[in-house]
Amino acid sequence: MTLVNLPRQRIAHLPTPVEPLPRLSQALGGPSIWVKRDDQTGLAFGGNKTRKLEFLLADARSLGAETLITRGALQSNHCRQTAAAAARHGYACTLILAGEAPSTITGNLLLDQLLGAEIIFAGDEDPEQVLKQAFDRAREEGRRPYLIPYGGSSPTGASAYVAALEELLTEEAPFHRIVFATSSGGTQAGMIVGAQALGLPTRIYGISVDKPADDLRPAVAALAHEIADLLGIDLALDSSDVLVDDRYLGGGYGVMGDPEVQAIRLFARHEGLLLDPVYTGRAAAGLIDLIHRGEIEPGERILFWHTGGTPGLFAYADQLKN
Repeated sequence: MTLVNLPRQRIAHLPTPVEPLPRLSQALGGPSIWVKRDDQTGLAFGGNKTRKLEFLLADARSLGAETLITRGALQSNHCRQTAAAAARHGYACTLILAGEAPSTITGNLLLDQLLGAEIIFAGDEDPEQVLKQAFDRAREEGRRPYLIPYGGSSPTGASAYVAALEELLTEEAPFHRIVFATSSGGTQAGMIVGAQALGLPTRIYGISVDKPADDLRPAVAALAHEIADLLGIDLALDSSDVLVDDRYLGGGYGVMGDPEVQAIRLFARHEGLLLDPVYTGRAAAGLIDLIHRGEIEPGERILFWHTGGTPGLFAYADQLKN
C-alpha cells in the first residue's frame, strides 16, 4: 500500500537508519530506546525538512517556479535545507530570518550564505509580513517565486511524514511511542495521519519546543485533516487526540538551558549521537524527564525521531563547552 501518490523530487537519502541505543537505554534504566536518523537525509547536513522538500520542490516545478522563498529563525534548519535544495536544483532562494543580523556568522547562517541564498533580516518587523512583501516583490520582478511556509508545513510538505511512517513500518515492528520535537506541526500531523491510516497503535508524542500545547494541538489537528483530504484518507481526529507535551519550553524558543545541555552531553557521550540545542536537545530532555518520572514505563519500546539540526551546535559553543 502506498498512501502518498503526490509528485516527488527525490533528493533525500532514504530510508534513514533505525538504530538501537543500548548504552543510553542502560544509563537511563528505563525503556528500550531506538533512534530514527533523519539527521542523515543527506542534504547539507540533513534533517526532517529534506523529506518535506521532496514534495514541495515537485510542486514548485509543476508551477514553473524559479525562486524559492521561505522564512525561519536565525539558526533555522528549514532555511538551510531549503537553500541547499535550491542550489542543487537551480532555483534562486530568498530567506527571511527573524531579528537583526548578528555580529558573528556561524552555524546554519554560515551555511545559508555558503549555499548562495539571499538573506533578508526582518529586524523589528513581523517575519511573516516581510515574507509576503518579499514574495510580492519577486513576483513583480518576474522571478516566478514559490512560497514555502514556515517549517515546510503545508499539506503537501507534511505529507512526507505520512510516507515516513510507511517507511518505518517496512523497517521495524511498531514502537509503543515515537518521541520527537514539534513546532510548526507538519512532522507531527503527517505522522498522525500515517499512523492512523496504517492502523498503528503507536503514540505520536510531540515535545513542543516553543508553543503552548493548547495552541499547538488544534493547529496540528487542522493540518492533519488537510493532509488526509489531500491524500484521500479517512481520518478520525480531534485536537484532544493530539499528544503535545509543553512542560519543557524552558526559557523559550532557541534558549538552551541546563536540561538541553545535559541531554546533548548524555546522547553524545553514551552513543556518539549529536543533537541540536533548539529541537532535538529539548525533545531529548523531555524524553529523559518522562523516563525519570515513570511516565514512560520500563517495558516500553521507544523511538526517538532525530529531526536533525546539528549545525546549530556551533552557534551555542560557549554554552556547550566544558
